[in-house]
Amino acid sequence: MAAHSDNHCVEKGKGKLKTVELLDEDPKAFALLVKWLYQGKIDDVGSMPLERKWDHADACQKLYVLCDKIDIPQLKNIAIDQFRKGCNEAGLVPGPEEIREIVISTPPSSPFRRLVSSIAARQIMDPQNQTNVATYRTCFEDSADFAIDVVNAIRKGAGAKLFPDPTEETGCLYHEHEPGQLCARPAM
Repeated sequence: MAAHSDNHCVEKGKGKLKTVELLDEDPKAFALLVKWLYQGKIDDVGSMPLERKWDHADACQKLYVLCDKIDIPQLKNIAIDQFRKGCNEAGLVPGPEEIREIVISTPPSSPFRRLVSSIAARQIMDPQNQTNVATYRTCFEDSADFAIDVVNAIRKGAGAKLFPDPTEETGCLYHEHEPGQLCARPAM
């Protein structure tokens, strides 16, 4: 595996190769890693039947995390591309539980975290989806950086549209009563 890792170059007598325990890794992700090491490729999700696409995408997500751990960027790129393609072709995206797993197992600068931030932002903003921001509460509690990434993805996706100025609004919108209810305001 060292030949595939970016950290495999060690000058003779000046360093040691890093040993990594893989006992707790996902078996499907590990199987994909072994396949890639021996065959130089993994199965393309595009050639799979619809009922297998999401499982393969999920395995690729776990493969990405494994490759991050053992530093194989080339396979990380393949894994993230297969994940995206699998999600698209299956018509599914990861839910908050799967996203949380990615958030806690990747660094804030991770391309995979950027991807799931964009997925969460899209789900939140989709008018046909009833996803509430609170759906991602555990992800936000685990990582304030993820919350910031989601807000930035929403801003980018919305084209940085300026909202109406809430200080210019009149009426009872911010009063201490039920929304839509009118009240008698005291004269100022």
